[in-house]
Parts: sequence; C-alpha cells; structure tokens
Amino acid sequence: MKRTFHKWFIGLQIGSVMLTGCQPTQPFYLRDRANFAEYLQHAQQIEIPDLEIDPVPEASHAFEPLTLDNQKYEFLDLTLEECVSYALVNSKLIRTIPGTQRQNIDIAANILSTPSQQQSTVYDPAITATTTSPQQIAVDQSGNRVLPRGAARANQVGGVEDALSEFDAQFSAFFSYNNTDRARNVQQGNIFNPTLFQGRDSTGQMALSKRMATGGIVTARSQSIYSNNNIDTPSVARVFPSDYTQILEFQVQHPLLRGRGTSVNRIPVVLARINEDLSLVDFEERVRNLVRDVEFAYWDLYQSYWNVENARVARDSASKAYHIAYEKLQKGAAGTTEAQAKFTYHDFQAQLDAALAGGAALGGDPGLFGREQTLRILMGWASSDGRLIRPSDKPAIGMAQFDFDDSINEMLSRSVDLRRQRWIIKQRELELLSAKNQMLANVDLSFIYRYVGVGTSLLDKGGNGSFPQNKPPKPLTPAEPPPSAWEELLSGDYQEAAVRLDYLPNPVGARRASNDVRNKQLTLARDHALLEEKEIAATHRISQVLRELNSNYIQMTEQLAALSAADRWVKLYQEKFNAGDAGAEQIMDLLLRAQQSRANAGRNYARALAEYNKSIVEVHLLKGSLLEYNNITLEEGLWPEKAYWDSSGRTRERSAARSVESGASRPTLSSRGELPQNLGTANQAATPGMSAAAPAPKIEPTRKDQKDSAPVEPSDPVPLKKASGKKVQAPQAPKFDWGA
Repeated sequence: MKRTFHKWFIGLQIGSVMLTGCQPTQPFYLRDRANFAEYLQHAQQIEIPDLEIDPVPEASHAFEPLTLDNQKYEFLDLTLEECVSYALVNSKLIRTIPGTQRQNIDIAANILSTPSQQQSTVYDPAITATTTSPQQIAVDQSGNRVLPRGAARANQVGGVEDALSEFDAQFSAFFSYNNTDRARNVQQGNIFNPTLFQGRDSTGQMALSKRMATGGIVTARSQSIYSNNNIDTPSVARVFPSDYTQILEFQVQHPLLRGRGTSVNRIPVVLARINEDLSLVDFEERVRNLVRDVEFAYWDLYQSYWNVENARVARDSASKAYHIAYEKLQKGAAGTTEAQAKFTYHDFQAQLDAALAGGAALGGDPGLFGREQTLRILMGWASSDGRLIRPSDKPAIGMAQFDFDDSINEMLSRSVDLRRQRWIIKQRELELLSAKNQMLANVDLSFIYRYVGVGTSLLDKGGNGSFPQNKPPKPLTPAEPPPSAWEELLSGDYQEAAVRLDYLPNPVGARRASNDVRNKQLTLARDHALLEEKEIAATHRISQVLRELNSNYIQMTEQLAALSAADRWVKLYQEKFNAGDAGAEQIMDLLLRAQQSRANAGRNYARALAEYNKSIVEVHLLKGSLLEYNNITLEEGLWPEKAYWDSSGRTRERSAARSVESGASRPTLSSRGELPQNLGTANQAATPGMSAAAPAPKIEPTRKDQKDSAPVEPSDPVPLKKASGKKVQAPQAPKFDWGA
C-alpha cells in the first residue's frame, strides 16, 4: 500500500514539474483580439480630470483689458478702508509674499508659478490644528497602552487635538480558540495525562487602557478562559470535563524616573500648541503684508493719476506753444521753432500714453491701467469690469513724528518676525527638556489586583454548590448545579494581587541619549543667536525706514516748491512768447525746457508724496501696529456648541482641583497670554494735526486735446523740521494753466 502511494505521489510531482515548465508566460485566451498598440497610445496620454467645477465669475466674466485704444470705463471712487476690506473679504488665497522686504513682483505670475503646497490661505491655521500623526495608539497583548519612545520633537507632532488624543482611553479585545488532538508518550492508564489527549481551549479578553498626564497607565481588563479535555472525570485529576475561569483585574503602571510628571508628558501637547501659534504668526504676517501691499498699490495708483495729469498738463501746454509757433511759421517765422515745439508736443504725448498704459518712457512703470489692475488682483476682483478704480482718500502731508525709543520698544515686543523666533526658542527648550528626560533609567512600578471566579459555566446561574471545592464534598443534585464563573467572581471569595518593578537603563555609555541632548543644546544656542541678530537687524531696519520717512517728507516739500517755481517759470516765458518779444526762438526753447521741468517736477512730487505715505505704512509694519493702524483685529472664529460645553466642564474641573507645588500635576508655563491688539496708540503715533493732500484727479477716457480745470494741490502750510528747530512753510500750491 505504501509503495503504491509513493509511486502515485512521485508521478504526480514529476507531472506537475513538467506541466509547469511548459506553461506559457502569458495566459492564452480563446477569443484574444487585443492590440498592444492601443495601450501604448493611451498609457502616457495627457488627460483632463473629471471634475464638475465651474470657473468663478471674476475669471470667466472679465472684460477686455483697458488699453490706449480701449478706454470704455466709468470711475469708481474707493477709499483705502474699502480697498482693504475688499482684499480681506476676498482673500481665501492671501496674495502676498512672506517677510518684510518690499519686492516688485508680478502677483498673478507668482500665484500661477508657485506650487499649491507653498501658497498661503486662510485655511492654513485650521489645517495645522487638525493635522494628525500617522502613528496610531498601540497596545500590547494584555491590552496595556504602549508609550511612545524617544524624545518629543516639534516636527513630529500634529495639532493639539491630535496630541491630546494620546491620553484617550483605548479599548481592545481579542478572542482565540485552540483545538488539541495528539498522542502522548505516556503509560496506559495515566489519569493525569491520557495517551490520546484531546482538548479545546479558548480565551476572550476585553481591556480598557488609558494613559495619564503624570506618565502612568491605568488598565481595566476582563478575561474569560474556557478549557475542555478528555481527562477522565470524575477522578483524582478533574471533577468536571470543562470549566470556565473569569478574571477581572485592574493594573496601574507608573514610571519612577523616565517619563514621570506632567511637565514631561505634556511636552507634545505644548509643542503642538506652539505649532498652531506659529501657523497663526505666519497667517498674521501674510495678512499684515496683504494690508501693506494694498496700501502701497493704493498710493501707487494715486501717484499714477497725478502722473497722467502732469503729462496731460505738459502735453496741453506744448500743444498751445506748438499752435502759436505754427501760426508764426505761416507768417514767415523760422521753422526751427515750430519743429522744436512739435517734437516737444509728441514727446509729451508719448509720456501721457506711457502714464496711462505703461511703457519705457517712465522707466518701465506699468502706468495707470497697470497699477489699477494690481490693486484689483489684491482685492480679488476681475481684471477689468468696465470700471476704473480711483482713490478718493487724501494722502497725509503733515510731518509724521515717531519717538525712536518707543518705536524700538514696541517693535521688540510686538514684531511678528521676532515673535516667531521666540516661539521657536520655546520649542527648542521643550525639546531639550524631553531629551534630558531620556537620560534617566526606565524604572516602572506595576500593581495588579484581580478578582477570579471558576465554574462549569460562564453566565448561567447555579445553586449553592461550591467550585472549586474548598469544603468537604457535598453531593450536587440536578437542582443544585455548581455556580457559574461570574457568580464566583462577584462573590469576592477569590482575590489576587501582584507587584512588579521593571528596570531598564540606557545602554552603557548612553551615547545616543547624550548626543541628542547635546544636539538640542546647540540648536537652542543657535536659535538664541538668531534672535539676537534679528533684533539687531530689526533695529537697523526701523532706523532706515525712519530716515527714509524724514527724507521722503523733505523731498515732498522740496518737490512741491520746485513744482511751484516751474509753474511760474512756464507762465513767465509763455507770456513773453505770446507777446512776440525779440529772440522768439530762444524764448521758445526756454519755454519748452520750462514745460519739461514742470512735468518732471510734477512727477517727482507725486512720487515723493506716495513714497512718504508708504514710509508711514513701513514704520507701522516694523512696529507691529499696521493692522491696528487700519482698525483690523484678528479673532478666533466660533467653535461648535460641544466645544464650549467641554471647555466649561474642564474649567470647573480645573478650578476644583488642588495644585501640587512640586510640579507633578501642573506643567510649567509656555505662554504669557494673549497679544494685545487694541492699544490705541497706533493712530496717535502718526502726527497730530496732520493735513491732507488733494484727492486723485479726474481723467477722461480720451486722448484728444481738451481744456479742463486745473488740479487742486495742497494749500495748507506744511511744517518742516530743520536742524535749527524752526518751522518753515511750503509754498502755495501752483495753479496749472491748461492750454487749449
């Protein structure tokens, strides 16, 4: 029989090997008509994602851009406050760059070219708060929580809720079944160990384990054990063929050295909170920069309007001079005067075109239309909608006075950039504390207390018989079955206790733990050095901005005086040229030069006025009061009702608890409280009695020569601080003569 079986088995093995060797590498199909070329045509094909997302109206319904040939628009007067409000409301994506450096970038190109992961949005703080760690809570076979190993690191934790979830209770359960059927090498008639042993065993366990803030682990565990075998019953070995053992035990594990105390165990929670604070700092910085960019774009647009007006005044004056020269040419005058006047007229016309639509004539300035579009993209509006934004606010022309010492102190305490570095230093201190704790030995004290019950059934109610028998045998009748395992457990007759002390030191030399501590110390020293350098750099930066503020103010007043003088210069030679005095060619040359000087002085004054107002914004930005200067306050949004309910309960629970001075129940502080945002000093710092310049002038959508009213310039006296301490008054605003 064995030989026949061996022959069949060997033959089956040989056949399987031969059939396997002849099997094709690709399966064979009866109706195979596939063409491999079809797969190659579609494997790397560029496709469009299947999404039902309609473009936003600001993108799909945008009008044709404004150009020199397309000037169909209506004016839309907006205040600076309205522009900032629109920008904040429409900025899901914060359209700005980090840092305090002023950079001239193409905002639209920057948004398109920057990867989406590097873009800053209003969702970033909430995303940081809801970030979770991929490491799940682990339990051992007994259902006890397994603590994470190693020192805590800021880049390895998620949000606060994720860090707090480490202290959540974890439920675990398992059920196992084992069947035994084997012969044993024993003598016949062994009542304790039969020759053919057959048995069934099963175990069910449920456990609830929680990690405490002090570092310990509390576990409640229930085990139900079933055993059934063929050992002869009743006999000396066993009374019943099967039995149930029910165990209910409570275990407490507490560290004595490593991992002990709330300060150490709450480090991941504090690090997670600091990560959220850093995301809020980044968000505040982007909002601050957005407000700065909106103000810059607003005053740049104001400057562009005045550039257009200055170019128009110059063009009209040149046009008038050209008409007079042309009339004299018809009467027999020299043609050089007419040619020079014509050249000047076309040159001013080119400057007017560049002031409207941009070009190289103004050094690559985007012009009025380009500046207006920059303000539009910051506000989240369409590139063009048939309306041309016109600033209605008047720029400040009074001398802004900032106390240097107060500005330095406010900057050092409220600067976003310095606050970010201080939070990083706080992270490094906590990481160092966690690394030092890893130098200690792992000494754990465990205490277990359990209730035990054994019976022939698990839950069925029985009689008064005892099992196991701890009294003289009592005959059991069918009316009096032995009690169940749960009944025995609840009776409290069987209780056990155990104590265990575990000791696991660091490896000899503790090189890894020591190296980690040294690394954290060096990193902390590096971040302290960076904070010192940032404070020095911030002091240099605010000194530079205050110097630019003073220089821009002086330039503004000087350019206003130059503009007034150039206007009188033009009027003087205009009267001489109209009167036909001798030397008409020389007078015409001087008149055209005066017109060019007046146009340059007008552009310089508008640029100095805009730069002066932007310097005020820069000072507030460095001081950390720019948002307050614009009446902007960052507040936390509403939470769900359940969050307020839980917060109230936690507050009452914490107020009713007792504080242990040793620090075992209360961690050290990591924050000094909320940052004050409404100090009420930002607007007071920028000069009292500040006068205002004129609003942006009106321009007409045409390139034809026309007569218009003269623009209104500031006429209030402008105080100017000199070294002598005296105040001088700026000259009266010029009255432009718009030629026909």
